[in-house]
Amino acid sequence: MAIATFKRYEKKYLISKEKLDQILPSLLEYMELDPFCIGGKEYRIYSIYYDTDNHDVIRHNSSKPVYKEKMRIRSYYDRKDPDDKIFMELKKKSEGQGNKRRIKLKIKEIEPFVNEGIMPETKDYLSAQVAKELKYYLSRNKVHPALYVQYDRLALFGKEDKDFRMTFDRNVRTRRSDFVFGESEKDELLLPNGDYIMEIKILGAMPLWLTKILSENNLFSRGFSKYGVKFKQDAAEHKLEYHLTDKDGNRLDFSDFT
Repeated sequence: MAIATFKRYEKKYLISKEKLDQILPSLLEYMELDPFCIGGKEYRIYSIYYDTDNHDVIRHNSSKPVYKEKMRIRSYYDRKDPDDKIFMELKKKSEGQGNKRRIKLKIKEIEPFVNEGIMPETKDYLSAQVAKELKYYLSRNKVHPALYVQYDRLALFGKEDKDFRMTFDRNVRTRRSDFVFGESEKDELLLPNGDYIMEIKILGAMPLWLTKILSENNLFSRGFSKYGVKFKQDAAEHKLEYHLTDKDGNRLDFSDFT
C-alpha cells in the first residue's frame, strides 16, 4: 500500500483557453511539463467524492469554515477490476493551508472499509497510520459515494523547486450516479464554456516572476471547488434530496408530519 502526504498552499483561478495559450510560453521558461503529460498532452483524472445523505460535508465546507475536510477516491486510469488499486484520500484545509493524506488500496477493499470499518491490507507503519485516520473520519461521518468528477489535466512543476506545481483542468464532467471510473451518458459539463481551472500549489511564497505574470495578465485568485460548485448549482436548481432521521437514525418521511 502506497502513501503520500502533502502540505501546501493552493490558489485557484478561472481562465480561458486563449489566456492559457498566452501565458504558457512564459511559464515554461521556469517550469517543465509533468512526466504524466506524455508528448505534451493532458492526462485524465477520475475522482469520486463521499458525503452524507444530507450533503453535510459539502454544506460545511461551502460555509467557509476555518477548518474543513473531505474524503474521495481517485485514479489516474480507467479502473474497474476489483483487484485494481486506486487512492483513497483525506483532504484537510486550515486557514488556507492544505494537507492531503492518502493510501493505495484495492477497489474491492473500499466498500468493506467505508461501510463496515474493515481495514484494508497495510504493509508499513505510515500506511497503517493513515488508514487509521481514514477509519476515524468514517466513524464520525456516515458517508457514501456522492459525486463523480472527471477531467483532463495539464500539469507543470518548477525547474528549481519540484514541489512547486501548477495545474490546468478542463473538460470537467460530473454525475451523481454510476460510481465507476469512466465516462457515462449521464455526465454533465461543469464549465460549459470550456474554461480552465488553474491552480497554483506551493509550499512557501509565490516566486516574483509568477507574481509578475499574474499581474500583467489580470489574473486574480478565487475560491473554486469542483464539488462545491456542483453542489451550489444543484442546490440552486433544487436537484438535491435531503433525508430526515429520528434520534435513532431511522429515516423519516415528510408524510409523518402531516
